[in-house]
Amino acid sequence: MFRAWPYLYDGDEAYERDYVATYAASERAAIVIAREGETIIGASTCLPLTDEDEAMQAPFRAFGFDPAAVFYFGESVLLPAYRGRGIGVGFFREREAHARSVSDATYAAFCAVIRDETDQRRPADATTLDAFWRKRGYAPVPDLACRMRWREIGGVGEVENRLQVWMKPLGSA
Repeated sequence: MFRAWPYLYDGDEAYERDYVATYAASERAAIVIAREGETIIGASTCLPLTDEDEAMQAPFRAFGFDPAAVFYFGESVLLPAYRGRGIGVGFFREREAHARSVSDATYAAFCAVIRDETDQRRPADATTLDAFWRKRGYAPVPDLACRMRWREIGGVGEVENRLQVWMKPLGSA
């Protein structure tokens, strides 16, 4: 699912194994699974920012956030046929509840890749999830972005990508 716009990710098993290892090593991480019967149709991840690598923590620290105050929401993936049914809302609800139950974090945060509006790879019908995220109470933090490298589709190779940080005070449910 990350092969599609806007991520354009061309991953491999080794990269995925390393990624999942970060979550497996964290006692307070969670993976929320959506199923239809026995079939997995989506998944969403979260963990304390302090359990992420330094490259992910550093921009928050440089911006003045204590990484211990932030619970990081990683990926949310959902098969296209199941979108618009409230499952994404459930992913946020479950991750926020998990963060409150296992940490003293005061913020939930996630990153969204930043792509140029004129990028030639952008599909004509591409839309953003900004309105969906705002409805959940999240807002982009101006000037706070992370950088991650991944291999992109189309033989581009591994490139550095900027990701906008979105945050929300966790508060109570």
